[in-house]
Amino acid sequence: MIKEQYFPTNIYGKDIKIDNNKLSEDIIKWSKQDSGLKKTNVNGWHSTTDMATKEEYKILVDEILTASKEVFKEEFLERKPIIGNMWANINPPGATNTAHIHPNAHFSGVYYVNTNAKSGPLKIMDPRPGVQMVMPIRQKEELPKHLWRDAFLDPFIGRILMFPAWLWHSVETNESDKLRISVSFNIVQEGF
Repeated sequence: MIKEQYFPTNIYGKDIKIDNNKLSEDIIKWSKQDSGLKKTNVNGWHSTTDMATKEEYKILVDEILTASKEVFKEEFLERKPIIGNMWANINPPGATNTAHIHPNAHFSGVYYVNTNAKSGPLKIMDPRPGVQMVMPIRQKEELPKHLWRDAFLDPFIGRILMFPAWLWHSVETNESDKLRISVSFNIVQEGF
């Protein structure tokens, strides 16, 4: 049998080392000075989207741009990547983010500042509308990734995840007793 696979959705990850304790302190301080925005966050805090312009976050901005250059190389994209916007998220226990996409961007991503195994994975959803037409009964065994309809990506402190901005995603409920702190961002090509 001949088997070829087309139209994959690439999810990129990179682990970095920066001072996440300082980053957490800065984000919590910011959240106490600014009421933030209401977007997909339910019971959580979403900062304004100008985070990349603030000097205290420059180290993270540089790391995100370095990772973005690697993604652009893998994706055969011309022009250099720039951050379209960037914001912090604080999800206390019980908080979540509803399903959404990021219009007007090429790639979206998240950086995990403070998290644990129970603070809520990133849920990504199969972007192909046709696969929802028929839900066949499958054998009772572990399915290979190409047959999944949803995937849950566990958060790890110090990890950047990047994915196409058109990919539907959400954040599951924080079931831990600690704050889940992350930074989200959108990447575009220079001149876009």
